[in-house]
Amino acid sequence: MAAPRQTPLTCSGHTRPVVDLAFSPITPDGYFVVSACKDGKPMLREGNTGDWLGTFEGHKGAVWGATLNATAERVATGAADFSAKVWDAISGDELTSFSHPHIVKAVDFSSNDDRLLTGCNDKALRVFDLGRPDAEPLVLKGHTGSVKKALFAGEGGDDTKIVSGGDDKVIRLWDARSGTEAISVPVSSSITNVQLSWCKDLAVVTYGKQVAFYEPTTLKLVKVCDVEFAPYAAALHPEKKTFVWGGEDNYLHVCDFETGAQKEEYKGHFGPVHCVSFSPDGELYASGSEDGTVRLWQTNVGTEYGLWRFTKPEEAATAE
Repeated sequence: MAAPRQTPLTCSGHTRPVVDLAFSPITPDGYFVVSACKDGKPMLREGNTGDWLGTFEGHKGAVWGATLNATAERVATGAADFSAKVWDAISGDELTSFSHPHIVKAVDFSSNDDRLLTGCNDKALRVFDLGRPDAEPLVLKGHTGSVKKALFAGEGGDDTKIVSGGDDKVIRLWDARSGTEAISVPVSSSITNVQLSWCKDLAVVTYGKQVAFYEPTTLKLVKVCDVEFAPYAAALHPEKKTFVWGGEDNYLHVCDFETGAQKEEYKGHFGPVHCVSFSPDGELYASGSEDGTVRLWQTNVGTEYGLWRFTKPEEAATAE
């Protein structure tokens, strides 16, 4: 019997390239995914089906970064209009807007939602106090190129550290309290993405033709995997058995975490893959592409989950 075929769910609605996406943790209402797009209109969807829930209207330029807080009640976005915004994820209302001197590429909430971290094309990171939105942010300077990604890190979700990377080919670790740089690790090429594993014990970094895994609180290299094409993003399964990467060749590549060997590759997008992320339960992963779509892919092809339904061989024989 032929193996079940991977059939991604296509989430339409965006009109330009999708450049970032993020899942929420599992909440009492399920889990959700937010996408950032160059059309300037970030979208919120049901995480397990891709069903559209709403669009956040207010940016006046391409949106480069988007994320959800732990309860999925807030969304943060960063954009080419030199602003980072915080939104009510339920009503869609804009709650706060933080001005920047240049394009904002990265956004991240602290674990307890009291701070917002941003990464900007002016080479600086900023930490805003969401309880005092009018207060001056903590500014972290040290990068010599545009910042592509910045994330809170720390043991047990204490958010005492920040990890960041960008065009200057350096991964940096910062003290989130003082704003001082603690460690810097040079790599061979510009960093295209940094993503934390779901339990935040590994940082997944893409650059050149490599997917590398670091301890996020020490930047100790755990392993590095060479890949055939330039990866623009990679994500690690919550159980750490596989990782998925996408990039310039339009495919999604599924690899064994221990060996780095490719297990599967899937074509569905009609342009380079800019972002990829696993759902919190590990049942699917989402990708965003130059083709303007978000696609959802099954981790275990052939199982019933979300909108995926399959006919078992015995059921098919009975139907005949």
